[in-house]
Parts: sequence; structure tokens; C-alpha cells
Amino acid sequence: MRISLAEAETQLGELVRRAEAGDEIVLTRDGKPSVRLVPVELPALTEEQIAARRRLMEGIWETAKAKALAGPSAARSQDYLYDENGLPG
Repeated sequence: MRISLAEAETQLGELVRRAEAGDEIVLTRDGKPSVRLVPVELPALTEEQIAARRRLMEGIWETAKAKALAGPSAARSQDYLYDENGLPG
């Protein structure tokens, strides 16, 4: 697909989506090809990198759990809004 730079400015999100999906998008300036949008190909993570990220996330969760304070139960937190018949009070 060829599209002028002026048109592309109003459709950038859609053009990026199409490029990510594999469409060839060429931006033109004065009717001449200027830029081609192509998706970025990221390298696959190794098993070691995945394991390291998992350990990091588990450490973050453990730290968060240790810092969390017990609060009031939310089970009945909205009871004050209703009367004994379950109607708005």
C-alpha cells in the first residue's frame, strides 16, 4: 500500500496495525516513495531470561505481600447504602 505522508498523519495508528499484520506500507512524499513501515522483530527470550524474569516477579510479589496491611473486609462494605430490606436507604 502506498500512501502520502499527509494522509498517513491522520491514519498512523491504522497504518502501524497493518504493518504489524504484515502489510507493506510505503509512505510517499511528492508522489515518490520515502519511507517503508515494517514491524520490529524482537529476539526470542532464552529459557534463562524467562526464568530470571519469573524469579524477579516472584520476588516483587513476596515483597508486596510482606508490606500489605490487612484492611476491613469488603464483603459488607456497601451495606450502609441499603436498608434491612435490601433497598437503597
